[in-house]
Formats: sequence, C-alpha cells, structure tokens
Amino acid sequence: MKQKQTEQRASIGLDKEALRYLKEKDEVLGKVIEEVGPLERSLQPDLFSALLNSIIGQQISMKAQATIWSRLTDIVGEVTPENILSHSDEEIQSIGISFRKVSYIKEASRRIRDREIDLHALETMTDTEVIRELSRIKGVGVWTAEMLMIFSMGRQDILSWDDLAIHRGLRMLYHHRRITEKLFKKYQRRYSPYGSIASLYLWEIAGGAIRGMKDYAPLTEAEKKRRARNRRKAEAERSREEHRTGF
Repeated sequence: MKQKQTEQRASIGLDKEALRYLKEKDEVLGKVIEEVGPLERSLQPDLFSALLNSIIGQQISMKAQATIWSRLTDIVGEVTPENILSHSDEEIQSIGISFRKVSYIKEASRRIRDREIDLHALETMTDTEVIRELSRIKGVGVWTAEMLMIFSMGRQDILSWDDLAIHRGLRMLYHHRRITEKLFKKYQRRYSPYGSIASLYLWEIAGGAIRGMKDYAPLTEAEKKRRARNRRKAEAERSREEHRTGF
C-alpha cells in the first residue's frame, strides 16, 4: 500500500478512469460493473468526526449508530476534541454509548487535542503509514483504519483482508470456496490502484445485487443443521397437504 492522498473528494466511486481500468483488467468484474452501473458513496471529510463515528458504530446496527451519533451532536454541538473533553464520561455514556467506547472516544480526543496524533499529517502518509498511525488509537484496528481511509480520506486503493463481505464477494464472483491470503493478494494486485472502487462492487455482490450469484463457501455445521431442519419442515408440510387434498 504505497498511495499517498492529498486531494479532497466529496465522494468515492464515480471515476470513469477507474471503471475503465477495472473492466480492462478483469473481465469478470467488468461484467458486474456493467450490470450494476456506476456506484457513488459520500465521504465524511472530517476525519475526527469519522473516527468517533466509527468507534461508536462498532458491533451495533447502522440505525442505532445513527441515533447515538445524533444524540452526541445534540449535546456537544460541533464534534471536536475540545467539545468532547468538556463533557463528563457519564453524560456521554447516558446517550447509549458503552463505558468502554466512552473511554476510547475520550482517549482519542485527548491524544488528538494534544497533537500526540496529528490527523492532518495523515494526508501525506502512505496507506501503510496511515494504518499504523490510526491503529495507535485504542478501539481502532486495521479494518477500522481502512474504512476511514476509504470513506473519510477518499483513498482509492484499499481492499480489506479483514472485511468478511469482501471475502464473500470474491468467493461469489470467482467461484472460490475460500479466499486464501495468496488469492487475496492476487486480486489486490489486479485491482490496484483502484482497490477501493473494486471494494464497492464486491460489497454489492456480497449483498445479493447480482441475481444468480451464490456463495461457494462450505456450509458450517450450524448451517447444515438449519438446512436439514428446513428440509424436514418442508417435507412435513408437503405430506400434510397431500393427505388433506388426497394427491
């Protein structure tokens, strides 16, 4: 990951050059791009706000995240390190944020206010350097850093190994039972320098955007048991219907 990013974007995805490049490099992905059409995702350009929002959103639904974020902005106003630190832990926790997340938010705010971590300096760093710097913040791992790089910083070449939906999209698109690190790196090289744009389409695929595509991953034991239960239930219902109608 060598890209440096200095220009500001309002969105990511609507890049004709990126789409042309990906279609030329990968015919299979190219067909998906043609079927789905151009994708665009808005950026949250204030990196500090995006950082706190991502911490709040961990392990909760998007709806709950949006509700809590709205409550936070109601009590602090503009989301800045100073405004966050001017409110007590109890006050922030009262809007539905866990004690652990409050501690992460407060520590991040303090370190950024004190310039222990300089968010502005990230703009001139490589992708690898940005991940390393953001991962110094408690509550921020590699995946969170990568999502911030895509959806706040507008970095164009991020394909996340830690993203389960990316793995699912790759399995569905290329008919793999599992995505090994070697396979992942092959696709990462193929999509570069537009891994983030490819990611948008892989997420669409994983979400069921392309009719007829399926996940080739082996079934887990729980999935096998669930399918067996559903099959027995369907057979029992069919048997009852046959007895009722006489067919």
